[in-house]
Amino acid sequence: MAPCKRKAAAEKPAAKAKAAKAAPKVKHIGLVKNDPWLEPFEPAIAGRHQHVVDKLAQLTNGGQNTLSDFASGYLYFGLHKAPRGWVLREWAPNATEIYVIGQFNDWKEDEAYKMTRIDNGNWEIKLKTNQMHHGDLYKLKVKWQGGEGERIPSYATRVVQDENTKIFSAQVWAPAKPYEFKKTNFKPKTDPLFIYECHIGMAQDAEKVGTYIEFKDNILPRIKKDGYNAIQVMAIAEHPYYGSFGYHVSNFFAPSSRFGTPEELKELIDAAHEMGIAVIMDIVHSHAVKNELEGLGNFAGDGCQYFMQGGRREHPAWDSLCFDYGRNEVIHYLLSNCKYWLEEYKFDGFRFDGVTSMLYYSHGLGEAFCGYGDYYNGHEDDEAIAYLTLANLLIHEVNPKAITIAEEVSGMPGLAAPFKDGGYGFDYRMAMNIPDYWIKTIKELRDEDWKPSSMFWETTNRRQDEKTISYAESHDQALVGDKTIVFRLIDADMYWHFKKGDENFMANRGIALHKMIRLLTASTINGGYLNFMGNEYGHPEWIDFPREGNGWSYKYARRQWNLVDNKELCYHYLGDFDQAMLSVISSVKNFQKTPVVEVWHNDGDQILAYSRGDLLFVFNFSPNRSYTDYGFIVPQGAYDVVLNTDSRLYGGNELADDSVRHFTNYDPVYERDNKGWLKLYIPARSAVVLRKAKE
Repeated sequence: MAPCKRKAAAEKPAAKAKAAKAAPKVKHIGLVKNDPWLEPFEPAIAGRHQHVVDKLAQLTNGGQNTLSDFASGYLYFGLHKAPRGWVLREWAPNATEIYVIGQFNDWKEDEAYKMTRIDNGNWEIKLKTNQMHHGDLYKLKVKWQGGEGERIPSYATRVVQDENTKIFSAQVWAPAKPYEFKKTNFKPKTDPLFIYECHIGMAQDAEKVGTYIEFKDNILPRIKKDGYNAIQVMAIAEHPYYGSFGYHVSNFFAPSSRFGTPEELKELIDAAHEMGIAVIMDIVHSHAVKNELEGLGNFAGDGCQYFMQGGRREHPAWDSLCFDYGRNEVIHYLLSNCKYWLEEYKFDGFRFDGVTSMLYYSHGLGEAFCGYGDYYNGHEDDEAIAYLTLANLLIHEVNPKAITIAEEVSGMPGLAAPFKDGGYGFDYRMAMNIPDYWIKTIKELRDEDWKPSSMFWETTNRRQDEKTISYAESHDQALVGDKTIVFRLIDADMYWHFKKGDENFMANRGIALHKMIRLLTASTINGGYLNFMGNEYGHPEWIDFPREGNGWSYKYARRQWNLVDNKELCYHYLGDFDQAMLSVISSVKNFQKTPVVEVWHNDGDQILAYSRGDLLFVFNFSPNRSYTDYGFIVPQGAYDVVLNTDSRLYGGNELADDSVRHFTNYDPVYERDNKGWLKLYIPARSAVVLRKAKE
């Protein structure tokens, strides 16, 4: 090897230039160009990309149509008001007969309500105006070779449950005055994106199921005041079991009637838009509920009409069914579902749930994902990858300003990279490593062993060509069987020592670290920040939906806003800090695009400092060591405190005078770089944000 190296080193510059000129210039896929470590896998990346290109050509008739044209199934299938009555269409290739049954024919088979097979496995019936009315309950009586069953139409847009029998039925929904949106040209603000993850039913103080209107009237104003510019709404599509959190969907085109009518959901979305708040739907296309009477599980005697064959049909961990993304009719159904929510309800985008489960034949279960080879070793579901990419292409075709977010834990490269670069086209991916890191740190390390270098690495470790949504915790950590950050920090002392003047050590520690964890997470974003409803003020209760084991109680399926509103309690400290934190971050134009520049870390001192533009963030995670005149090398000038976790406003001790302007000290070593020493007093277990004053 040595002689070769010497020969290369001795080569004349002219010869080198000639050789470089002669060598062909390699043009890599954008994804590979941005990350050379992907070069060995470029054929696989190119193959997946080409698969989508081919599928797109197939679905759009060689480009003669648009993907949006293809994804218009909801305009054809389902029940529609026609000029002279009604028309209902259904895709059921395995059916031999289908009857429409309902309140209008005493739920009996009636030749006047018998559907006709037309083409491609489709069925149709046209009814007169007086044969069906707004508000009528109905179903399909589907027959197949060797069996029959009552089914809810796959494109049903309204599904309700009888309070007594608990049976679900479709409902004719054609109000005389359909809702008209007042705000028709809304554009989401993503500078940066502040997401408030929420659930309509459990958003109220009362022990009951909340409504769309109650959410609009009572919760939206709170979200607006707190500074969030987007809500991510869970459990919208109808689901038989309330406690599934909306993740076992039965009726993909029907907004849950538990919370109110379709018009009331539209009113909520319209009101959010008028407040400048984007509305993102938590959409579940990774699986479906197994129920046959309510869902698609065995629609017409073929359990695989929508779902995979054999052992891949059932999800091994979720007790649900897996869609067959290789079947064009299924792609048509799911893409139409995306377009439906965008067009009919004016949702501003989607957070796709369970993306990891879709990407791999194993659903990601038991996978370690230790290196790039784990993403390209043949166990990836290219059909599911193609569907997700097509969904992103469609969504942005229908609404170029739409927001798409992938909930994905494996770290698959390219998920949030543009399609033209070989990516899958999501706008953001969830930074799911961050909440796991905070939980692990709180559970396993003494406060004295928290390492700022590790924290900084974890919150900034991401692909540079993909935007992420950072968060300290989401709804996952608030469920029974897990713990929120505030409960991990304070535990039962929240019940006894969260009144002002009665705080003990655990309460004070928890209040301090809760703020610091959130500030570090939110201030290092490269896309957006997410918080789950109530966690911003340290909601004390876990989430436990009504079930037999708790006497069907709603006590833990609600949010206790009275706690944060009560100024005699400590909860408002956390809520007020959250609001102030978002305000500071929002004050910087394009904050999420501003580079995060590490200024200093010292794990022994437990000190971390970094800058973003004119803002300087300084953390002292030491539980018992305060520092006087702790110095950092920063651009010369004056610095003003704009936020301090130790302020009395947020439950701190206010050990420093934040009204004092801080000036850098001259040091000839750093004069050429126009930098100097900024020396601060940093109390234990506190963080401060300073802004460089304009000259």
